Amino acid sequence: MMSRRRILGIDPGSRVTGFGVIDVVGQQRLYVSSGCIRTPQGASLADRIKVIVEHLFEVIDTYQPDEAAVEQVFVNVNPAATLMLGQARGAAVTALVIRSLPVAEYTALQVKQSVVGHGKAPKEQVQAMIVRLLSLSGTPQSDAADALAVALAHANHSHSAVAAFTRQGLRIKGGRLA
Repeated sequence: MMSRRRILGIDPGSRVTGFGVIDVVGQQRLYVSSGCIRTPQGASLADRIKVIVEHLFEVIDTYQPDEAAVEQVFVNVNPAATLMLGQARGAAVTALVIRSLPVAEYTALQVKQSVVGHGKAPKEQVQAMIVRLLSLSGTPQSDAADALAVALAHANHSHSAVAAFTRQGLRIKGGRLA
């Protein structure tokens, strides 16, 4: 019987944080769930961070992922927006760490290269590939699709590392070499 790895992917945002959950069974990538955490418009940054953390706790408790992957923040032309995005990302990483999940980080370029094949792919192309790779009946919202792409990128990158460790007689337990 093949083992299953459940991966939670997160596309952080101060207004909308996308999440995507996939299962990896052998070479198969199976869709489990996805969605968006929307923070209240006009809410303070502290209130938005609270919403992100609480909703991620719900997602983690509901789907019980084995590991997580988060998209890294890119530097924006607007320093205030970049700072807010970084704080939302920090809130997401904090929620994952509190729930004892191993966390991997990927740049948008790495995610797009892994899912689409090139790092300059537009959002619509990422969404189309997510539909195709996970055999979805509909197109997920942009932020949810991005989170699923992060989860797929992690599945693709971590699978090769796990296979290399296994060939050397090593194994990974709780995100660490055992």
